[in-house]
Formats: sequence, C-alpha cells, structure tokens
Amino acid sequence: MPVALPSSLEPVIPTAEAAQAAEASLRDLARFRATYGLRQASLTLDLEGGQRASIPITTAVLELLQGILVQMAQGNAVTLMPVHAELTTQQAADLLNVSRPFLIERLERGEISFRKIGTHRRIRLADLMAYKHAIDQHRAADLDELAAQSQELGMGY
Repeated sequence: MPVALPSSLEPVIPTAEAAQAAEASLRDLARFRATYGLRQASLTLDLEGGQRASIPITTAVLELLQGILVQMAQGNAVTLMPVHAELTTQQAADLLNVSRPFLIERLERGEISFRKIGTHRRIRLADLMAYKHAIDQHRAADLDELAAQSQELGMGY
C-alpha cells in the first residue's frame, strides 16, 4: 500500500512535550539498537480496543527514524520529502538559508540545475543537495587553508 507524504513542505515544529517524548523514544530506540544491532526489527502498535499490530522495520527506516527523533528531541523542525521532489526557488533558498535573489543568480550562472515550467523555476532536491554538499566541502577546504596559514604565521589559532 503506497504511503502519501505530506503535500506541503511545511516543517513539523515540535512542542516542548513532543520534544520530550521524542527524547524518550530516542533513548529507547538507541538502547534497542545497542542491544540488538542493525538487523530488521518490527514495531508493535497498540491500537484502540486493546488490539496490537506488528510492522516490520528495516535498518534504513530505523536510521531515518533515529535521525528524526534526534532533531525533534533538540526542538528542531523536521520535514520529510522524497529526493526527487521539486522545489520552488523560495523553498530552495530557505533550505540553503540564502535569499531568493542570491539563489536565482546561482541558477542563472548554471551552478545549480533547474527546469522551467512556464516562467517558474523548479529545482530538484537532489540537485540542490549536491550543490550544498559541494559548497560545504569548498568551505571546509578554505577553513583548513586559513587554519594552516594562521599556524605558519604563528597567529595562535
């Protein structure tokens, strides 16, 4: 049975109670994984009327669930979207934490792939994440170079 993802990319912002519940669930999940490893498992759901249902859970799903719980326990908003999703320029800019005009400039320079639907630009999430990964690596290399230069100059950093 196919599962529908939320139609909106709006993040789920955890309340204080939800963050505490996520933290407790995270502890339980971490304990389970430490005890039983990363093999396939199953979750048991308590249903209305005292019924129970068991659902098989793969390692990939456990890892994804653990990542979601970590973020929610820290009070961070969480959004789940497929990698083939297409984003508007505003959604992409928000994800990169840059202005929309800055993002559009990068699109027009060819730094990020996109397609046009009429006059609207659409960016694949996978392409945006590849760009983000590349600029993150570039930043890390620049920081390493600056640190090396400061060491050479005896700046104490």
